[in-house]
Amino acid sequence: MTQQPLRGVTSLRFNQDQSCFCCAMETGVRIYNVEPLMEKGHLGLCDLCPSLEKQLLVFPGHKCGSLQLVDLASTKPGTSSAPFTINAHQSDVACVSLNQPGTVVASASQKGTLIRLFDTQSKEKLVELRRGTDPATLYCINFSHDSSFLCASSDKGTVHIFALKDTRLNRRSALARVGKVGPMIGQYVDSQWSLASFTVPAESACICAFGRNTSKNVNSVIAICVDGTFHKYVFTPDGNCNREAFDVYLDICDDDDF
Repeated sequence: MTQQPLRGVTSLRFNQDQSCFCCAMETGVRIYNVEPLMEKGHLGLCDLCPSLEKQLLVFPGHKCGSLQLVDLASTKPGTSSAPFTINAHQSDVACVSLNQPGTVVASASQKGTLIRLFDTQSKEKLVELRRGTDPATLYCINFSHDSSFLCASSDKGTVHIFALKDTRLNRRSALARVGKVGPMIGQYVDSQWSLASFTVPAESACICAFGRNTSKNVNSVIAICVDGTFHKYVFTPDGNCNREAFDVYLDICDDDDF
């Protein structure tokens, strides 16, 4: 007998310990068992490719510091395919993001010093971007619409902007001109530093994303913080970055207006 697709879901209910749930549909009621989620510390991270051409899902893997990629277009009802795994970091993944076409995935670990980009087809590392040298908690990583740039925010109160299409625009360590160095220092020297950056209140978590381009050589990044502040900065390929707009949304309306 062919299993009928789930259509017309009218109600969904879990029991107290969430070990099972029932799904009421137009065709009847179905009851499902739920395996307990024993794994902790993954922060509920995942990202889904926004493109209609590629249905790609990424989330932290079971192995520490790994990413798993699943092509949802290749899955069928009642079956599942093994995800592809990328060994991205040595510590747990703390932030992950896919670009618009789903060809590149960016991730950072709980250490928060490096952002690594990988090709979603070959699984090869494309570039390593350095946020800083001291540990930090990354709140957000986002690609520009055309994948030319990447922005990231952290609890250090700084939003960093990196060039991806032309990585020569990114800053390099002064030690890169010294010559041959040890392996530990070499990793530091080879990293690419942000093209531009701007600051927001360090005590306020924020998310950042790219705005619409105002011209060919001028791009914008918007940051919204939990303290209600709105920040918009414009930057150019030479690293010049200036604030274009600022507002405090919590001050827009008085309490009497609600």
